[in-house]
Amino acid sequence: MEPIKKDAKSNPSATEVIKVIQPVFLGKLIQYFERSEPDNMAALYEAYGYAAGISLSALGLALLHHLYFYHVQRAGMKIRIAMCHMIYRKALCLSATAMGQTTTGQIVNLLSNDVNKFDELTIFLHYLWMGPLQAAAVIGLLWQEIGASCLAGMAVLIFLMPLQTMFGKLFSKYRSKTAAFTDSRIRTMNEVVSGIRIIKMYAWEKPFAALVNDVRRKEISKIMSSSYLRGLNMASFFMANKIILFVTFTVYVLVGNKISASRVFVVVSLYSAIRLTVTLFFPAAIEKVSESAISIRRIKKFLLLDELVKSHVPLTQEDKKEASVEIQDLICYWDKSIDAPTLQNVSFTVKPGQLLAVIGPVGAGKVSHIKLILSFHFSILGELPAEKGVVKVKGELTYASQQPWVFPGTIRSNILFGKELQPQRYESVLRACALKRDMELLPDGDLTVIGDRGATLSGGQKARVNLARAVYQDAYIYLLDDPLSAVDAEVGRHLFEQCICGILKDKPRILVTHQLQYLKAANQILVLKEGHMVARGTYSELLRSGVDFTSLLKKDEEEEGEKGEAPRSPRSRTLSQNSVRSHSSSVLSVKNESNQLPAEPVHTVAEETRTEGTIGLHMYWKYFRAGANVLMLILLVLLNLLSFMLIPATEQEKLDFSSSNISSTIGTNGTFGTNTTQELNLDFYLGIYAGLTGATVIFSFMRFLIMFNALVNSAETLHNRMFNSILRTPVRFFDINPIGRILNRFAKDIGHLDSLLPWTFVDFIQVFLQIIGVIAVASSVIPWILIPVIPLLIAFLFLRRYFLRTSRDVKRIESTTRSPVFSHLSSSLQGLWTIRAFKAEERFQQTFDAHQDLHSEAWFLFLTTSRWFAVRLDGMCSVFVTITAFGCLLLKDSMKAGDVGLALSYAITLMGMFQWGVRQSAEVENLMTSVERVVEYTELESEAPWETQKRPPPDWPNRGLITFDRVNFSYSSDGPVVLKNISAMFRPREKVGIVGRTGAGKSSLISALFRLTEPEGKILVDGVLTSEIGLHDLRQKMSIIPQDPVLFTGTMRKNLDPFSQHSDHDLWNSLKEVQLKAAVEELPAKLETELAESGSNFSVGQRQLVCLARAILRKNRILIIDEATANVDPRTDELIQKTIRAKFKECTVLTIAHRLNTIIDSDRILVLDAGRIHEYDAPHVLLQNQNGIFYKMVQQTGKAEAASLLQTAKQAYMNRSPVHQLNGFATTRDGSLVIFETAL
Repeated sequence: MEPIKKDAKSNPSATEVIKVIQPVFLGKLIQYFERSEPDNMAALYEAYGYAAGISLSALGLALLHHLYFYHVQRAGMKIRIAMCHMIYRKALCLSATAMGQTTTGQIVNLLSNDVNKFDELTIFLHYLWMGPLQAAAVIGLLWQEIGASCLAGMAVLIFLMPLQTMFGKLFSKYRSKTAAFTDSRIRTMNEVVSGIRIIKMYAWEKPFAALVNDVRRKEISKIMSSSYLRGLNMASFFMANKIILFVTFTVYVLVGNKISASRVFVVVSLYSAIRLTVTLFFPAAIEKVSESAISIRRIKKFLLLDELVKSHVPLTQEDKKEASVEIQDLICYWDKSIDAPTLQNVSFTVKPGQLLAVIGPVGAGKVSHIKLILSFHFSILGELPAEKGVVKVKGELTYASQQPWVFPGTIRSNILFGKELQPQRYESVLRACALKRDMELLPDGDLTVIGDRGATLSGGQKARVNLARAVYQDAYIYLLDDPLSAVDAEVGRHLFEQCICGILKDKPRILVTHQLQYLKAANQILVLKEGHMVARGTYSELLRSGVDFTSLLKKDEEEEGEKGEAPRSPRSRTLSQNSVRSHSSSVLSVKNESNQLPAEPVHTVAEETRTEGTIGLHMYWKYFRAGANVLMLILLVLLNLLSFMLIPATEQEKLDFSSSNISSTIGTNGTFGTNTTQELNLDFYLGIYAGLTGATVIFSFMRFLIMFNALVNSAETLHNRMFNSILRTPVRFFDINPIGRILNRFAKDIGHLDSLLPWTFVDFIQVFLQIIGVIAVASSVIPWILIPVIPLLIAFLFLRRYFLRTSRDVKRIESTTRSPVFSHLSSSLQGLWTIRAFKAEERFQQTFDAHQDLHSEAWFLFLTTSRWFAVRLDGMCSVFVTITAFGCLLLKDSMKAGDVGLALSYAITLMGMFQWGVRQSAEVENLMTSVERVVEYTELESEAPWETQKRPPPDWPNRGLITFDRVNFSYSSDGPVVLKNISAMFRPREKVGIVGRTGAGKSSLISALFRLTEPEGKILVDGVLTSEIGLHDLRQKMSIIPQDPVLFTGTMRKNLDPFSQHSDHDLWNSLKEVQLKAAVEELPAKLETELAESGSNFSVGQRQLVCLARAILRKNRILIIDEATANVDPRTDELIQKTIRAKFKECTVLTIAHRLNTIIDSDRILVLDAGRIHEYDAPHVLLQNQNGIFYKMVQQTGKAEAASLLQTAKQAYMNRSPVHQLNGFATTRDGSLVIFETAL
């Protein structure tokens, strides 16, 4: 290998030297024909020598050129891979402040677009020094041939160089602007895809479409400008040859020299040898260097962001035995710019076997406090550095986050998280975390593959997997951030007793929680409020000291009865955090063995589709029609034909021009008595030559600009179609396709359509026309040249088909292996805390590298296959050159010097061009796979229309009566039925609670109401059949407070009111009602403050309050609350309940219950079980039935709490006016009486 490597290093120079020598051989060969001495054998042998020289140099070029390319591309690939590794490694150790300065979109863009510049850079880099050297050598040779006239041609070249360098500079300016727009477009897309459920339920598609289209428009205008530059650049490159030759020969003749064939063709060949280097490679080198410089700057800026400092203090044996956490008088800040510290004056100690519970309202600093301890240990410092105070942590920590995080992989790999599998311990962890039953229900047990973002698990399952991962680690100290909020009461109790106070009982534990019924079990309780430590002590101490513990977390006393009695109930939380995205795939996890439900199937993520076979003509037609109308297309075809006719005509004219000149030289025999006809002839030929050259130039420029315009328009149209299609597709699509896959289409494939495809396409058409022109001219002069051309052509086409079949699939594999790289990156960024807490950075880095390696394998295959192909093609071309060179000598008697020159110089130009044309045609087809992938997404099935002919009356719904009539519902046509024959009625102004175990179909009921998937049966709202009206008309008239609070990047104002329908006064009022006014007023730009990505600068509870404010603003008659208070503390929950009771008094409110006490005073409660209505009546009535599900649920909350709930239900029942106790009977619009069975 070594000699080849050395060879490769000297390679560019070797190939360029051959390019310069070849024309010299050609000139010598033509001179032999000019002298035409048939009997001079020595001259003939010399001519054979030159012919051999031409053939050998052709062969040498074929081999060396590609060897060089192979090596530099491999070097580029290595640089790129190293860069990706560094970027990912950096992403894993960003500090909190750094995370605020960058976004997932930006990191994805660095990995998808910026590093690719290195691949292109290495190819051209050498030409920076090669270009000038080669130019100098060529000038020397030209000077020998035609003297000073060569300077005229060189002047044109030299004029073109700075022009193209200027283009390169401009180009990189546009490129950096485009990159910024692309970043923000992908970031917005990321949010749209992540929050698509909310966007659909709010009917906010239009403002988001406007947002994306706005960015896209700016991006396209920059892309269009850079494409025009590209068009000019390419046109000037293709025209350079014509102009240079025209200028050179005109000057040469006008100065009074005579042209000979050998001169013409040596000059032509020399110019074409240098033309590539000077007009294409050299400017490309400048362009790529300037582009790479920008990318390097962007990467460098990212790599220099703040990192966490890791300090590893070795643990002694004593420390291991006596694991503990000790904190004294701690003060620390999240953000230095805001004066108030996040935590102040916090002190406590936790020893082995102790449980410290941290409670406090939303935004009190509970999470900061956990992050803080974390930060000390793993020195996830930087997450929250301490200003003052002492923090001592002895022993390893582990951490379970509030928002459960799972990564794509099997459930087992999520729990083991890199540790060895110890079957006994693993079993006990599964039992403690209540996962045994789920594992039995899942199709592949714990080897079930979880999709992107855990899409196949219900929220409760994700929370338990998240907890199991922490428990399995067997560390010394446990930090648990509210692990109980995403599960229902029964499971919550199981987790607390079996896991937190069971399997972990000997460890120091810090538990952040809102669940007050567990406080009695805690050794000490820390109460935080606004970052201050309000109190610390045991449960009884706190009660005795009469701390304002009650106002923090309890209702007013008179309502509550005795003071320390009845701590708040747990939340029986159904489907969780992300179940908004995944309830379709939720799985029954029922602990109550006696009452098992059938298992609901888990949807596994569909494999990414890869199309097979060739790309049909209809795909090209779709692509062109997207960008231009039929007239434009006809105009383009005509322009192409015109310039195609002009190219050979110009060549023919040049030939006539030189031969007329030759004949004039021969005719005059060197005397100056030239006859006038020859003079006329000269002017005549010069004039026509000039006219044809001029026409070619003009048509070429027009053609390039129009083509680029059409193709960039196509990219714009296709992007808009794809985006609109994504917005209109049913939610189910997003459940089965991971986010990385959808983003890949918007980042990578649209990137190809924007810049690579137009350029490659135009280039291909140009080369293709030139090849045909070349063959036409050559065969018109020497018809027998067609004899070797035809077999070569057949061999070519065969090779191309053979190569394309492989390369197309390799390219598709390459695109598909790229997705996991991005998916892994985005899932790592979501779980950054957990990864650091578990010290798993190394492992994740290795996984990332493994994904990278897989992609590199595909990429390297692609690189080598294309080189294999190119070497074969160029080899065949050099055979063609050899045949032509020796053929001319064999037929020397019948050949004119001019013809030989034409045939040979064309055969040589054909050599590079033919293989390039075939390669480009293959490349076009490869890039068309991007068009194919985009077009595939433009034709997704779409949901019902947003508006239909039938519009509901403007004040609809004015009562808020909802009727379900024999409704069946499933998430997909072939999926299981989740709601079975549901008939129920929600009366106007009624408050209904909806309860049921995980997977009973509570969220599905809401999905059916919002028509996220079309239900079977009838749903009427105020007598209007919902399936007859448009989705927007329906969804805008119902407000929902979702379970997953979603905020979007943009201003606070845009988040509350994207359509700008409300005044500032209204906005401030709504914020005031949810008690966020103060928080928003503290922000630097108040309502105009830009939120961080997905609102991460607000706590989960605050985000939930923003969602409530949205609902208040919309003033609709129907409000649906989907477990909205699962992530907030009782105090905030109280606030939300109060606001709902006051503001939505006139509305029909459906609440999916989480904590029973929030719905115990509802008018009625609907109990769902396995997709059917189990019971439906007033809570007090339901509680009389001791076999009912509802009664059992209340009993599970604990004695004291159950008593209090019974009391509240009774009181509410007594206070209610008996007027609307129409239980179960309802008259529908057409007057028929419907009787709903209720299980009483």
